Amino acid sequence: MTATLLLIRHAEHVEYGRVLSGRRAGVALSERGRAQAERLAEQLAGAGLAGVQSSPVERARATAAAVASRAGVEAEVAEAIDEIDFGAWEGRAFDSLAGDPEWDRWNAERGSARCPGGETMREAQARAVAHVERVAAAHPGATVALISHSDVVKAIVAHALSLPLGSLLRFDIDPASVSRLAVGDWGMRVMGLNERVGE
Repeated sequence: MTATLLLIRHAEHVEYGRVLSGRRAGVALSERGRAQAERLAEQLAGAGLAGVQSSPVERARATAAAVASRAGVEAEVAEAIDEIDFGAWEGRAFDSLAGDPEWDRWNAERGSARCPGGETMREAQARAVAHVERVAAAHPGATVALISHSDVVKAIVAHALSLPLGSLLRFDIDPASVSRLAVGDWGMRVMGLNERVGE
């Protein structure tokens, strides 16, 4: 049977657009982000969610808590959908990364570049896709929400569409957006992309 997975980017956080927050603790949702999470939860209240899982990062857990509470289920933490390990870049302002040759290579060559002291997109994609397949196999015929991060969601979508990782900058995954996957033993199909239900 086919499972439906809702790939959700966490709501907006206090460093959004300014800092490469990565996996750092203490990066909470902004006021706007909290409102997005509540609207998202309201929109998904009737989706019949069988489960809600999130990245261990605070902003994802806060978004998941809102969705799970409204859905009447317990949110679980899933390490496999954690943020990219950005290594030495974690916590740096985007302005300070501009012009850094390694940063430029990361953005130009997502299929092969490695974050300094961190992971590659291919490694992140492998862990996330394997988790999606496990969740789908465990929830045939059901709908499960996975709250993660922009690049992780993009990597999963790219796998489903057989897109090269170098194409990730060609589409957006906005805060509190939903991308829908149908997953079965036949593979994956993208049913919706970057649906901004939290707006």
